[in-house]
Amino acid sequence: MADSEPSARRRKPDPKTTTTPPPSEPEPAEAEKARPKKKTAQDLLDDDEAYSSPYIDILRVLTFLFLASCGLSYLISGGETFFWGMSNPPKYLQSSWWKKQFRGPIYLTPAELAAYDGSDPSKPLYLAINWTIYDVSANRRTYGPGGSYHYFAGCDAARAYITGCFAEDRTPDLRGVEEMFLPLDDPAVDARYWTPAELERLRAQERREAERRAHDALAHWVKFFRDHPKYQFVGYVKRPEGWPGTEPRRPLCEHAAKARKPRTPPGQEQQ
Repeated sequence: MADSEPSARRRKPDPKTTTTPPPSEPEPAEAEKARPKKKTAQDLLDDDEAYSSPYIDILRVLTFLFLASCGLSYLISGGETFFWGMSNPPKYLQSSWWKKQFRGPIYLTPAELAAYDGSDPSKPLYLAINWTIYDVSANRRTYGPGGSYHYFAGCDAARAYITGCFAEDRTPDLRGVEEMFLPLDDPAVDARYWTPAELERLRAQERREAERRAHDALAHWVKFFRDHPKYQFVGYVKRPEGWPGTEPRRPLCEHAAKARKPRTPPGQEQQ
């Protein structure tokens, strides 16, 4: 009995000598399931649509339209657009225009106005018509030194706009300018067709018509500078005290005087 007792006892396993059996390898079908599945193109498209937002789609459309608009505007205008730059931007895009709006009109004497004839490139280019000053710096090629209309720069040449005598009539003095629209007297012919009373009434009518034509000719150019998108209103010319009585009355320039024709006898107006 004593001999069999020790053999009946079981020894505890030694942890140092005990080994854990390796995990069994998965079956081929299970291994295939455990492996990450490679996504197809359709799967990627489905995922993109799942995470897509309507706001992103709207942003894409707006971006495309914006870029297309910029490209078309560049091709059509040759780069003369808001985005690509403008050599002559509208007034409301020019800082100088806004400064003048807050500053108000300036007042220059004729001598002060002469300093803005374009001779000094650092100064703006001014001209005046009927005592109103405009900045024409946007068109220096025409009104600057060497330009075809440089005679108008730095002065009020209202008379020249009517007569066409750019060099001779660089003055706002309009006295007698309507005479360029009056017919010439021919006593021998006039006495044949009109009595003295009729001729006096006719002359008064002719003068009223000549004054109207002179007014309309000047008004055309006043409106031209006032409404021109490139030219900016600056201010006014100070009228000298006592003017125009302080200056002699100007005769018609040669060009305007040669344009006058003899009075047309009755019944020959259409001939």
